[in-house]
Amino acid sequence: MQRRAVLCGYYGMGNGGDEALLATLLQMLPPDIEPVVLSKTPQETVRTYGVRAIDRWRLGEILQVFRRGIGLFGGGGSLIQDSSSWVSPLYYLGLMGLAQLWGMGTIAWGQGIGPLKGGLNRGLTKFLLGRCQGVSVRDRASSALLTGWGVKHLLAPDPVWAMETGAGPRVGHQPPIVAVNLREHGTLTPDRFETFAAALAGFQKTTEAVVWLVPFQASLDLELAERLSARIPGSVVKLEGNPEALRRLFDRVDMAIVMRLHGLIMAAAAGARCFALCYDPKVSLVAEALNISKWELMLETVDVDWKSCGERY
Repeated sequence: MQRRAVLCGYYGMGNGGDEALLATLLQMLPPDIEPVVLSKTPQETVRTYGVRAIDRWRLGEILQVFRRGIGLFGGGGSLIQDSSSWVSPLYYLGLMGLAQLWGMGTIAWGQGIGPLKGGLNRGLTKFLLGRCQGVSVRDRASSALLTGWGVKHLLAPDPVWAMETGAGPRVGHQPPIVAVNLREHGTLTPDRFETFAAALAGFQKTTEAVVWLVPFQASLDLELAERLSARIPGSVVKLEGNPEALRRLFDRVDMAIVMRLHGLIMAAAAGARCFALCYDPKVSLVAEALNISKWELMLETVDVDWKSCGERY
């Protein structure tokens, strides 16, 4: 007899990294668990994964599922933080609180906790995570925060490292294939975009590389990819809607130049040479842990030796 579990996260939003987290979680669930995914676009989620999905904002339907559910998986990613939105932590913590009131087991999975500026958010997070049956976090800062609160947890790598793709052995290409990902963000100023575009054009000319421009989220990445494509002869925009296809794409490239955290993780997991564009500390931490060359976009001044990147080929 199957048991039902509710999966909540930043699902159905068109973000390749969060969809990869969902795909990984579905791969990891025991076969006797029936997943129900809370999604912004439930029909798309059903088509992509072949699982049941309901609208993440339909509270009545969610409560009906809770009545027959045994547990709630919250994660992964930076769900519990209020730096980009005060709604985000209240939504996910609210679901967790409702599930616990309903007597369901709750698991916070693959989380990046914080920053949490509001006292209410900090208090709720401490209280509700302390009542979870399991908590795992993906970075040392989150672990330090929970340790200070006395919340038991496991520090583990980001779950996307474990995503299964069924890819074959890596082969090199001549000329090399280079995947590039940019995302819209305040640290990527117009001047920095122009610097990067000119450097990439010079890199491509020097190496004769085939450039694939890989948006992870169309709303934030696609326009930048198209602008870059107009500057790089022969480049191709590769917009993949399926997270497993997106992950397999990195098995086919020789080098990746990426902004997004899960782009960096996918490329590194695939064994590609990597260069990180660090717009957020979470990207910097992974780059430093793996000894990956990087451009710190968070800094006021930068000094990047682009020529050395081309000399790898």
